[in-house]
Amino acid sequence: MLARVSSTPSFKRLPRAVREQQMLDAAVKVFSRRGFHAASMDEIAEDAGISKPMVYAYLGTKEELFIACLHRETARMMLAIAGAAAPDLPADQRLWRGLRAFFGFVGAHRDGWAVLYRQARGSQPFAAELAAMRARLVEVVAGMLDHALRARGREVAGTELEVVAYALVGASESLADWLADHPEAEPEKTATRMMNVAWLGAAQLLDGVTWRPPVD
Repeated sequence: MLARVSSTPSFKRLPRAVREQQMLDAAVKVFSRRGFHAASMDEIAEDAGISKPMVYAYLGTKEELFIACLHRETARMMLAIAGAAAPDLPADQRLWRGLRAFFGFVGAHRDGWAVLYRQARGSQPFAAELAAMRARLVEVVAGMLDHALRARGREVAGTELEVVAYALVGASESLADWLADHPEAEPEKTATRMMNVAWLGAAQLLDGVTWRPPVD
């Protein structure tokens, strides 16, 4: 006698943390593809393979879901950078490894970068989240420069370090945006290009060399 086969699909019960990551993966892809305003919770739920009410129950409104995506992608990126730049390395090696980790993250998570950098910067409260991410990056870079200067017996005013760090972070973000648009580009080669621009200037700073405008 043949056993009856149910036509009703069954879904494997997953731990909440795993299910949330699936939702965030789907949301990042949809937000990257559609933009925040055009993205729909229906499409996110469909991509995640779950019901729309479950998305709301787990992660809240579309705005709350977008912020959750920002937090996760930021945490992933900061973890990659922090894990790459060991404090006992020479200054150039720390900067190089940090840049390589940063561009490696962008190359591996282009959708995530699109959400972080492009979708977030246009409107509040997302722009504030992006500013907080940038501030953390600046703090990391300024700390690297300060550590390298102290190792050479030099000190530079905190404002000067912050300005240089903002310049390095801003240039890296712009180049990362370019990398996200060029899937054929290699993240490590892009990091090398940025290193050549950044380190030549940073090395001069560490040696106390500065440019001054001519006296009129």
